[in-house]
Amino acid sequence: MITDQPSDRRRKQTSSCPHGHARAGRVYPRRSRAMLLCAALLQCTTFATPVAAAELTVSGAASLTAAFGEIATAFGNAHPGATVRTNFAGSSTLVQQIREGAPVDVFASADESNMQKLVDAHDVAGEPVIFARNRLAILVARGNPKKIAGIADLAQPGLIVSLCGPAVPAGKYAREIFAKAGVAVPESSQELDVKAVVSRVSLGEADAGVAYVTDARAADDRVDAVAIPDALNVVARYPIAVLARTRQPDLARDFVAFVRGGEGQAILARFGFLPP
Repeated sequence: MITDQPSDRRRKQTSSCPHGHARAGRVYPRRSRAMLLCAALLQCTTFATPVAAAELTVSGAASLTAAFGEIATAFGNAHPGATVRTNFAGSSTLVQQIREGAPVDVFASADESNMQKLVDAHDVAGEPVIFARNRLAILVARGNPKKIAGIADLAQPGLIVSLCGPAVPAGKYAREIFAKAGVAVPESSQELDVKAVVSRVSLGEADAGVAYVTDARAADDRVDAVAIPDALNVVARYPIAVLARTRQPDLARDFVAFVRGGEGQAILARFGFLPP
């Protein structure tokens, strides 16, 4: 009897792969099939590109420290990926920093004359806008031990008075108030910003000082405030602007809009600022 033997051609078609499966059907072991499926899924998956972090530098008058600190946080929450860095000092000091090339995107001044210096130097993009107003007050130690009732009392002999220098908006406004009251400007310290005035009064280094109503509120229980009558007081107007050398023009404009918008204005009002 002759037994049929498979031909060479049939042997080639049915020869086994190392895993024991016929090549003709391209049958893969389970693990191989799973690996191929994962590879296919990876090829088809679209990964989200991380949002690039954007950093904004805002320079603001010292009287804005507390309010703008909260505004910066609120703006960051509303703009994921954005970081707001703040820098506070007297407006005249900030103008000098900007003129010397400090990398600032937005500037908020406590007066219009310091902002105008940057406008005249072509350092501002567009027109500055007023976003808040403020008034001044006499700051005294808790309990008002010297019994100071008004501007005239600041001329008392032996009284230690703290004022900002005349180039600082609060110092300029204080001198206007003394002029309206017909009182000579008393001998005083010449501080670089209102935070220094608050510090001197709260530490007992000065009997009284002139700063903003908002400074008294931000100081909590460290000082008391004596109101200055409207007839003598000065209304400070605060302008804000995007700077010409900003690295984040769109984000800078968004920040200015946020300050002028509902949430920004509500924060400013909570710290005692008046609407524009």
